Amino acid sequence: MANFFSNLFGVDDEYNEQEEYYDQTTSTNATTNVRNSKVVPFDSSNRSSTSTPNSQIDLVEPRLYGDAREIATQLLDGKAVIVNFSQMDANTAVKVVDFLNGAIFAIDGEIKRIGEQIFLCTPRNFEVAGKLAATLKNMGQSEM
Repeated sequence: MANFFSNLFGVDDEYNEQEEYYDQTTSTNATTNVRNSKVVPFDSSNRSSTSTPNSQIDLVEPRLYGDAREIATQLLDGKAVIVNFSQMDANTAVKVVDFLNGAIFAIDGEIKRIGEQIFLCTPRNFEVAGKLAATLKNMGQSEM
């Protein structure tokens, strides 16, 4: 009698159970792969042709030593900063430059003097080329 039921229902039930089991395993693995995936799709449709450029240069005239933190934050945000120390006393300006040197070292950036009291601080994604100081010096001599 058991054989009769096995022949009548057993083959179809086993096939359906195997099929259902296989489907469940496949969907579980697909869900696991999506959760563990660290690849983020790049969707170029979010970018418009009139979008703002990725690189930005800010001009800052610090007056207090505390302004150095704001400049460092801008560097950490990937912005280049031109720092004009004309509004600051020389001793405090030296301390700010020392602070900025540490911040720039941490982000693998550069600091360059481009004028008597003006420095250009750039993060890693900027490249500074040319010799602006020599150009400025030559311009000053030609105006005399």
